[in-house]
Amino acid sequence: MRLSNLFAGERATPPALPNFDSTTAFVRATARYLRGEEFPALGMMHPKLAPLGARLNTLPKNVRTQFLTHGGGNEGISPDELGDVDIERFREWVVDQYPEKGYPAVVVGSSNGAAVYLAAMLGVPWLPQTFLVPIRRDCHPDAIREDIQWGLEHAEPFLEANPDVSLHQMHDPNQDRLMVRKLAYFRSKSRTLGDAYEEFIETVLAEDGTVISLECKYDWPAIDLGERHSFQVGGLGGLEPEEYYEGSETVANFLASQDADIREWDVPEPDGRLPESEWGFEPALREDLERFADERGYDARRLAFDDPRDLSPFVADWYRRRYADRDRSVDRLLVQSFALVEPWWTIRTGSVPYWSAFNTEPDVAFLEDYLEGADPYDEIRATLFGHGVESAGLASTDRWREALGRATDRHGFVGVDTDEFPYDVETHVRYHRDLPREIEARHPHLPPLEFEAFDSRTGEIADDYEITWERLRDDDR
Repeated sequence: MRLSNLFAGERATPPALPNFDSTTAFVRATARYLRGEEFPALGMMHPKLAPLGARLNTLPKNVRTQFLTHGGGNEGISPDELGDVDIERFREWVVDQYPEKGYPAVVVGSSNGAAVYLAAMLGVPWLPQTFLVPIRRDCHPDAIREDIQWGLEHAEPFLEANPDVSLHQMHDPNQDRLMVRKLAYFRSKSRTLGDAYEEFIETVLAEDGTVISLECKYDWPAIDLGERHSFQVGGLGGLEPEEYYEGSETVANFLASQDADIREWDVPEPDGRLPESEWGFEPALREDLERFADERGYDARRLAFDDPRDLSPFVADWYRRRYADRDRSVDRLLVQSFALVEPWWTIRTGSVPYWSAFNTEPDVAFLEDYLEGADPYDEIRATLFGHGVESAGLASTDRWREALGRATDRHGFVGVDTDEFPYDVETHVRYHRDLPREIEARHPHLPPLEFEAFDSRTGEIADDYEITWERLRDDDR
């Protein structure tokens, strides 16, 4: 069965916008929570097919990896269709997901799992800057120069059709080793709000409302391929950026484990550093957001941070504070990996949400740093995203269990088959099914936090976290 058939939810994305990407998962999760709905199977799987998705681990490992490779490839478009891709259609899809009602604020900017929970806490929409366009083509995962040349030959129609975006082409032969065999990754970053976002904000935002620019300043070495077009090798995960370009013992061992005939990747020298393709923020959007807010008389704020994971402690502690204010337990932490976010059940079970960008050693270290400085948790549980590759820098389930063991009472995983990880493709269904089974506590959903209270308190505590919270325009407001 094709992955695109198995994962086919009620609200299909427009042509060229994949179901499997982090951005689409985060939009669906946020919008479902605002609609008062659960978020099963990443919002993609038809309910009738969920039982089948929960039995995929019975297949041999090589069949599961082929399933991910070819199934993901089925979400790609033909290179001949690149000139027909309209990013404005993607923005229209985003705003169509949200209830059309009044909001005190709207968040616009970087893709981030913790931002899902920030938006849920405030009861406001999150509008992403970054969109992935996957394109079908065959490429050896280590043939990086070939992919660069392919991008040079195919990007122009896309860039001409979308003059208000920058193209951050990405090729990760480590974490995305399965998918890059069948897909080219064109990630676009909007440099303007666009008509759909502007019309939506004008329709739903209160007259004295606030537009929040969510800015992850994480950058990455990039190769300049022309105006508004760059190429990024690798991405946030278990390797340092320089290891993709310069090699390392870790890279050599990984390539040996993959039976590759090389021990380092052949990559041109980068020309500089640009916003990281999946998580980084393109500053041109802030300028357009300021222009829009000034013309409409909205307040405009900037919430900025250096690393995608820097937002997680700030959001987690805000939920602890909110639970404490309502005399609830503040002692249960739920660590959620990559796209496996579920705000409806997280808040229903009284769990404090902590987002982990992926399953790597640095992600474990970020979690441990947070736990070191936080009041102890009695219970800590985690999901792990199954991507089908024993990638360099991946943290083992034992390593994760060690970190979760900092709980004073119970700890463990939710929806994870530890014997099959990272080939545990069932976890994309099981995380939602097992969450209410593993955590029996039930609480009413929280009412939205008043924005003025959030603004005031965040201004007081921002220096305690790796974040910046500031007004974009100096005025009398």
